[in-house]
Amino acid sequence: MSALLQVRNLVTEFGGGKGQPGTRAVNDVSFSVERGRVLGLVGESGSGKSVTGFSIIRLLERPGRIAAGEIFFDGVDISRNSEEEMRRLRGKRIAMVFQDPTMTLNPVLSVGTQMIEAVLAHESVSKEAARQRARDALGLVGIPSPEERLAAYPHQFSGGMRQRVAIAIALLHKPDLIIADEPTTALDVTIQSQIIAEFQKLTEEARTAVIWVTHDLAIVSRLADDIAVMYAGRLVETGPVSEVLNDPRHPYTAGLIASVPSQNHRGERLHQINGMTPALNRLPQGCSFRTRCERADDGCLVMPELALAGERSFRCIHPVTKVSAS
Repeated sequence: MSALLQVRNLVTEFGGGKGQPGTRAVNDVSFSVERGRVLGLVGESGSGKSVTGFSIIRLLERPGRIAAGEIFFDGVDISRNSEEEMRRLRGKRIAMVFQDPTMTLNPVLSVGTQMIEAVLAHESVSKEAARQRARDALGLVGIPSPEERLAAYPHQFSGGMRQRVAIAIALLHKPDLIIADEPTTALDVTIQSQIIAEFQKLTEEARTAVIWVTHDLAIVSRLADDIAVMYAGRLVETGPVSEVLNDPRHPYTAGLIASVPSQNHRGERLHQINGMTPALNRLPQGCSFRTRCERADDGCLVMPELALAGERSFRCIHPVTKVSAS
């Protein structure tokens, strides 16, 4: 099956220019997502996962830029699209749910106006049909009295409710691809479950592909089909989600899994990965995880390539063989 999205050797830099290299927030990243599947893009803050999402939808703020690589969406390299071509894709075929809903919502327009305009911008339907779709979308994400809420303004919603409105806008056109950047962080567990169920329904019925950007492995284990783990701008492990979470190969992935509270016995200290994520402009020589890794030796002074093993890949010369059950 041909993948809906193929990211090949993507490099995103900030700064630089005039012959000077910039800081690489995304460094030689490649992955693909098929229709109807969910990819969990996982890593700590600063790992480059959100910048990867912004690069795909071409919403990088200056001085950020795509310095190299290709982004094929439905067979077309959109990294070379004009801004007008990207505007036609965004919202209709590719949607993004931002971690901060204020990036989606205009504070001076009612929610209904914004949602109706979002429908009419891409489809020739009546205003009443657009209004009905907006009302239905608000209901899908658990907003009570959706008809009345269409007349409300963003400041009249709580932070969690604004996030639900932003998710509803992303769902309006049942796009081919949704990039969701920590979309449920501000939501309570009940609404979080409702949103996840709605995304699952989209992937099954509309064959929507989803990139779910998060640090929450519990959500990834429940929602995603595949997982890609990022560290310091690079992919360090990829594969089917059940295989990676049950048998991680990269020490960083194993550390993330061990840090989940449910992996610790009652009364024990929570496991932590040693040290801090290095600054992207001051990465250690060789493997970026070397200074935090208990397995590191002189061989790690050279950046390892991604080793392929069936459907899986990992970037480590001293892979974990098996994490003992807790």
